[in-house]
Amino acid sequence: MNETNRFILSGQRTVAIESQAVQALHGRIDSTFAAACELILQCKGRVIVTGMGKSGHIGGKIAATLASTGTPAFFVHPGEASHGDLGMVTRQDVVIAISNSGSSSEVVTLIPLFKRLQVPIISMTGKPDSPLAKASDVHLDISITEEACPLDLAPTSSTTVTLVMGDALAVALLEARGFTREDFAFSHPGGALGRRLLVRAEDLMHKGSEVPRVRDTAPVSQALVEMTRKGFGMTTVVDDEDQLLGVFTDGDLRRCVDQGTDLANATMATVMTRSPKAIQADLLAAEALTLMETKKITALVVEDNQGHPIGLLHMHDILRAGIV
Repeated sequence: MNETNRFILSGQRTVAIESQAVQALHGRIDSTFAAACELILQCKGRVIVTGMGKSGHIGGKIAATLASTGTPAFFVHPGEASHGDLGMVTRQDVVIAISNSGSSSEVVTLIPLFKRLQVPIISMTGKPDSPLAKASDVHLDISITEEACPLDLAPTSSTTVTLVMGDALAVALLEARGFTREDFAFSHPGGALGRRLLVRAEDLMHKGSEVPRVRDTAPVSQALVEMTRKGFGMTTVVDDEDQLLGVFTDGDLRRCVDQGTDLANATMATVMTRSPKAIQADLLAAEALTLMETKKITALVVEDNQGHPIGLLHMHDILRAGIV
């Protein structure tokens, strides 16, 4: 067998073993799992996740997932907890303690301290008879039949199963809390989803004197000067009371030329596109982009409740903001 095939077979073996380990977890999502969820839902403080070594790395990810899906949580290193960080734990918190063996000394050492604070303990171990499992209020079984590591030394299947159990908790709690996409966005304002769900037209639109504007009695030449000055390839057309009547765009100009319109004598009232599509300032920028793509236009007028143009939102502004 050549080296390439050995790599492929080894990778496939790992995936198969870990897939089987995760599948076996399905039957353990039972009343005990539900009890863990209830403990966390009733928690008035935060979820404190702790674990040593690879369990600690997985614990950090679980804490981050809980925190980003509506369950306040953070990770505490068990070694640091014994040297001052235990002060971050309050009587209103819940602890998720992770140890595949259930007997990691750094984690087990904390049990009496958690008990003294009367903090509920949810354990995740692969040994139901271990000291940590027996001392916990709820034990979640993350046992496996074999690690993917052929030496049965490196945590592989065990860490995968732990991570999946943590994800199962986070998602169940997310659904129980009625956590929405908007809630998630508030936790991720810098991410693409956050931008899509938080950024509105008013956050990106051009305002005030930046908005191209001419009267309906203005000649085409004046509109062209305004369009060139503002650089949007269009201008709004308003009446004496600044009510939006229409828009005049590069496309309208081309149509006028094709139709042989007397541009020297025409006014906006005769060449503008009437009743243009306008949006409100609180419309999500992502929705505005969809509207532009549907209508095959590159800019939208933003108007107030009285029909006055107060802004202009260009497709380039949305794309620059990373809303795609």
